[in-house]
Amino acid sequence: MNAVQPVSITDFQVGGQNPVALIAGPCVLEDGERALNIGRAIKAIANRLHMPYIFKASYDKANRSSYHSFRGPGLEEGLAMLARIKKELGVPVLSDIHCISQVEAAAAVLDVIQIPAFLCRQTDLVYEAARTGKVINVKKGQFLAPLDMKNVVTKIEEAGNRNILLTERGATFGYNNLVVDFRSLPLMRSLGYPVVFDATHSVQLPGGAGTSSGGQREFVPYLTRAAVAAGIDVLFMEVHDNPPEAKSDGPNMLYINQLEDVLKDVLAIDNVIRRHKVGNCL
Repeated sequence: MNAVQPVSITDFQVGGQNPVALIAGPCVLEDGERALNIGRAIKAIANRLHMPYIFKASYDKANRSSYHSFRGPGLEEGLAMLARIKKELGVPVLSDIHCISQVEAAAAVLDVIQIPAFLCRQTDLVYEAARTGKVINVKKGQFLAPLDMKNVVTKIEEAGNRNILLTERGATFGYNNLVVDFRSLPLMRSLGYPVVFDATHSVQLPGGAGTSSGGQREFVPYLTRAAVAAGIDVLFMEVHDNPPEAKSDGPNMLYINQLEDVLKDVLAIDNVIRRHKVGNCL
């Protein structure tokens, strides 16, 4: 098993014995002003708690349940929105790519390029993203065992990139349900890279609402506390000012006004266990 090497994201590091960092924002870019305001509110909370913060939002939700579902503004307009958020808020930004043709444009704006869970085994996409030298956050597929991510890590390393984050977002458990096996967090961390816990997608009910996914946001705080106690390096959460009117993943997104209390628990737990986050020992 390998020691976890910290990964630099602009002016801070994640992993090793660094405090837990936050990736947060709306599921999808609905409009520029709303996304900016959500990011501004999250940044204010993160600043009060002295927590490193990365803004996230998708410019294209290419894996929606229905062809008619809202997908976002698309590559060009969405990256322009993210560039504005990055400049005005002074925070790094993350979004997901879905095909090789998006890589070059995305890398010109994004600080962290995310590989969606459904695409984590797409060799060409992973390799081309890695060749940019950007931090690559790979979401573990709902269909993979934790140590299966070793093959994904090797593809990125073979492209000459060791700026890697690995994300747990739940595993398929029967129909329309996910379950989190918290053993996956130390197992993936044993691969030598920082581990992220996606607290809001882990309570998603995929396809559970017919033409869209359902969710159980009431369980987000519980899974979050458990994951931090297991020794994660980064917490990933989708938040919104009014989730019921969100255009994607509303049922599992957290209300902004709930975020600070959850993060206070996160930091308290992280402070207790951080001394154990050395190498493969959690």
